[in-house]
Amino acid sequence: MTGRSPLLLREPAAVESVVDTVTSTKGVTVTRFASTRRGPIAAGAARARRGIRSVLRALVRTRALVRDTVSPAGLVLAAVALGGVLAGAAFGWFEAWVVAAMAASLLLACVPFLLGAHDYRVRLDLDRDRVVAGSEIRGTLVLVNRGSRASMPSVVDIPVGRGLVEVHVPMLRGGGQHAERLVIAAQRRGVIDVGPMTVSRGDPLRVLRREMRWPEVQRVHVHPVTVALPPSSAGLVRDLEGAPSTDLVDADLSFHAVREYVPGDSQRHVHWKSTARTGRLMVRQYEESRHARIAVLLDLDLDGYSGDDEFEVAVSAAASLGVQGVREGRDVLVGVSSELDTADRGAVQAMRSLQTATPRSLLDAVAGLQGASASGAGARVIRLESVAALVSKSFGDLSIAFLVTGSQVPLERLRRAAITLPQGITVVAVRCEPEAEPTVRRSRELAVLTLGRLDDLAQLLARGAVR
Repeated sequence: MTGRSPLLLREPAAVESVVDTVTSTKGVTVTRFASTRRGPIAAGAARARRGIRSVLRALVRTRALVRDTVSPAGLVLAAVALGGVLAGAAFGWFEAWVVAAMAASLLLACVPFLLGAHDYRVRLDLDRDRVVAGSEIRGTLVLVNRGSRASMPSVVDIPVGRGLVEVHVPMLRGGGQHAERLVIAAQRRGVIDVGPMTVSRGDPLRVLRREMRWPEVQRVHVHPVTVALPPSSAGLVRDLEGAPSTDLVDADLSFHAVREYVPGDSQRHVHWKSTARTGRLMVRQYEESRHARIAVLLDLDLDGYSGDDEFEVAVSAAASLGVQGVREGRDVLVGVSSELDTADRGAVQAMRSLQTATPRSLLDAVAGLQGASASGAGARVIRLESVAALVSKSFGDLSIAFLVTGSQVPLERLRRAAITLPQGITVVAVRCEPEAEPTVRRSRELAVLTLGRLDDLAQLLARGAVR
């Protein structure tokens, strides 16, 4: 009986190739390529998947192109043209064909305005990047046609904060340029982003358009209005020489004792009488003096203010106190509530201190402050009492604390905030109430200054309202 070899069913064979790369340092890089032979059905399915993915990508690109090129008016014209064709073919309406022809003619007439490419160089120069609320920012927009052919008229859109500035650019010959002067009103405190700019051109009917974008964004800080305060009026008379501590240093104001000279000591601190008496070189030793910190705590809870204008007066008062302290070289803490995350509301309390290295850095930080509600399920900040409690636990050596808030905060809450601060410090509450008479009320826990206008702060401090 003649034997036959059995029929073996095998998986598709895998073809594998290995490439070795040897570097000059005798290192070896092994790259492995593997491919599997597929049957006709599997290969067809793979090709179909690739084709579907290619079609989907093309549809996404087409949708993006249509969205960027065709305006809502253009979409209406395209829909009218398509509807007219369908109605004319289905019902034989001559009027529908006329409407479709007119809509299609308008679309086709707009296409030539998009032909050709623009080669622009755009530059926007602002005269300053920091201004005070209520002033203006002046700038110059320069657009240069770097191409050799004339360019069609276009429009430059410049986002300014939440607004938009449009600059119309005429037809430019090759190498020509157009300059436009801009005036940006900075009426309120905040941070304004100018840009990114978009140059668009299209037909006169604004049916079709073509855009070019410049991603550059310029940031302008609009500082709050501040007032100059009398020197050393912000509670800074205390601790002019600092309070002596138990740490010993080689140079300070508070003398402690003398000790024997060691290499590296400055000869300026040699105590010659002790040196003559002991026969050994002796130097002075001092107690380190630590200057107390000035705290300015601003209430960001909008429920404590009667309106936006009152809140802005409070922000300006806090900024004035902080800037005065920084200019006099004091250690100033400006504290506000941190913005709470949705998941942390009711479970987490957080505050943050603003940068006070220079007056400009402090004003930059104050420019970006935003108020919110501290009550209800949508609370985004914490109340002033909680901020004071966190400051008391985290920041020591306070000599005076200013609590800046609005007219809707009752006196009892201000007393609770004052009690949470370290004992022995001076606590001053600054209540902002537009058009109110400037007054000073004192109690055992704190002094309450009522400001009707921002200028009242300097007057009250000059008259010794803080003692």
